[in-house]
Amino acid sequence: MSTDARPNDPPPAAAPSATATAAPADPLAELRDALRTFAAERDWERFHAPKNLAAALVVEAGELLEPFQWLPDERSHALPLDVLEAVRMEMADVLLYLVRLADRLDVDLADAARRKMAINAMRYPVDKARGRSDKHDRL
Repeated sequence: MSTDARPNDPPPAAAPSATATAAPADPLAELRDALRTFAAERDWERFHAPKNLAAALVVEAGELLEPFQWLPDERSHALPLDVLEAVRMEMADVLLYLVRLADRLDVDLADAARRKMAINAMRYPVDKARGRSDKHDRL
């Protein structure tokens, strides 16, 4: 799932047109199913232990960070198009490994994210956290 350019890599995705079809009802389920098929066709399930997927996710997250290393904050908002495309592909790698890991552990990612957001809303009440970056136990 690396973003290194290879001769058979597809071109970058074009922006959706105004006439593009509606998004799937559950894009995470669609990705999960596509990843299941992708792995099964290659007989890769045996390599997709949760530990291995978590490790691969961390590696890809590190690759996502690389283009931002040493950039001033303001420059990180305006990446050159080629760098932005590389960042997109690293973000996709992180997402794909996360979706595959969730599948292998039978975790509903959307539900887990909603639950975590509710926890964070309690930990970081607006009246105490607004404009602050302190950890919840220091508010």
